[in-house]
Amino acid sequence: MTEAPPETSPEDGPNAGADLHAPAPTALWTRARAIPAGLHLIATPIGAARDITLRALDILAGADVLAAEDTRTLRHLMEIHGIPLGGRALISYHEHNDAEAGPRLLRALADGRSVAYASEAGTPLVADPGYQLARDAIAAGNTVLSAPGPSAVLAALTVSGLPTDRFLFAGFAPAAAGARGNWLADLAEIKATIVIYESPKRVGKLLGEMVQSFGKDRRAAVCRELTKRFEEVKRGTLAELADDFSGKAVKGEIVLVIDRPAAVVVDAATVEAALLAALGSGPVKEVAARLAGQFGLSRREVYQMALRLEGKD
Repeated sequence: MTEAPPETSPEDGPNAGADLHAPAPTALWTRARAIPAGLHLIATPIGAARDITLRALDILAGADVLAAEDTRTLRHLMEIHGIPLGGRALISYHEHNDAEAGPRLLRALADGRSVAYASEAGTPLVADPGYQLARDAIAAGNTVLSAPGPSAVLAALTVSGLPTDRFLFAGFAPAAAGARGNWLADLAEIKATIVIYESPKRVGKLLGEMVQSFGKDRRAAVCRELTKRFEEVKRGTLAELADDFSGKAVKGEIVLVIDRPAAVVVDAATVEAALLAALGSGPVKEVAARLAGQFGLSRREVYQMALRLEGKD
């Protein structure tokens, strides 16, 4: 997955390893039809095989060329739903081979053929490969269509119990501590619900860092194995969730949903007192960013206040 940090394996992300449990088909998919020329981006199940749409099955049954991030996963999904490959090309396309596979798919589009592209699980281009293919197809004047369906982002938002009127999908947290700290400081000020993918190996640590950057009372939800057999959603404050997951071995795909900062009414004296207590515990910019997130204030405003208190202004 293109958004994953280097040490994250493909099995760690929420769009990986779909738990496709379904009985063997009793009949072939009979609704195969001519599919219009162009690139068709197909959303595939993030867990339950029956979550795929009828339109997606039509496209898989009728497209001239099939492409997938993982051809084994797509072939298995097609077998579950009784869709034969029927001698059609099934091309592997992912971030490590796009330079070779991309031109082959673009040639098929140029020849007026229909090409279906599926991510390993979920919606293509959302923390999954396919962006460059879609971009190149658009640049070449080809039709690009989406067959919408399963998405870990939307599934997590739906069950989180948090506001959905405005949200930001932030992808995966950076692996390096410094970059991750700056990334969290930027997110802390955003007045929207935040959705993050994270490896189960690091979710406890990330929640602890969020307490420092976002404040302990921010509401959040940890969504694990969405739509799968062992689906679990834990809700609470960041402090409560950090405590629950601290040192805990976690398995499966994880999506974190964090509430927007609450409106905080705070006077200058309170902020100054917090700054005086925190200055010296780290670089001034980092201290200011952390407290800005905690109080829901502008980082620049708090930083300037910190400089004044240090006599540097």
